[in-house]
Amino acid sequence: MKRKAKAGRRRFQLKLLGYGNYYYIERIGELERTLAKKPRSLRIDLIGEGEIPADTALLIRTILMNRWPKTRLITNARSSLQGGAVLVWLLGDQRLIRDDARLFLRRVELPDDAIADAKPDAKEKDVAYCDSFSEVDPEDGDYARMLQVVNEFLPVRELAGRLIGVPVLRQFGLVENEKVDELLATAFAKSASPVVTQ
Repeated sequence: MKRKAKAGRRRFQLKLLGYGNYYYIERIGELERTLAKKPRSLRIDLIGEGEIPADTALLIRTILMNRWPKTRLITNARSSLQGGAVLVWLLGDQRLIRDDARLFLRRVELPDDAIADAKPDAKEKDVAYCDSFSEVDPEDGDYARMLQVVNEFLPVRELAGRLIGVPVLRQFGLVENEKVDELLATAFAKSASPVVTQ
């Protein structure tokens, strides 16, 4: 008779590349398969000098937020992090970071009319002229949405565009603070309804 192995602790490495969206697509599939096994804990090691694209980081967030509620997520920054990698690291129930590592988020300013409104008179309204220099980059829109999520953990307005060291992370209770870790784990535990991102 075969006995089913109990899902225990799992490790998952996510390399931070300056290129290679295909790599992240493959790793997302592997992450979903790993989480489907309902491990007691999952440790995500973030290593490298690249950046996870904002849209990919938001997708990883959705997957992690919809995991089995008893899976404890540990994120380990083995390198300095920037952009989407910062968001993935912040999602951990427990966050580890190398003592000399830094976080960096670039500033993104979107024009007021960057996001389309669903208004009933939109068909009748004339579209304002926009020259080629005023077009909105969709990647900037994703990055701005990602910064909104990061703002739940860190004050983005004050810290974007600056290097964020471990002392600042301690000040905000994001590392070496078990009480805050437990509070965040409870606050972001899987609810009955799935997470909807905009």
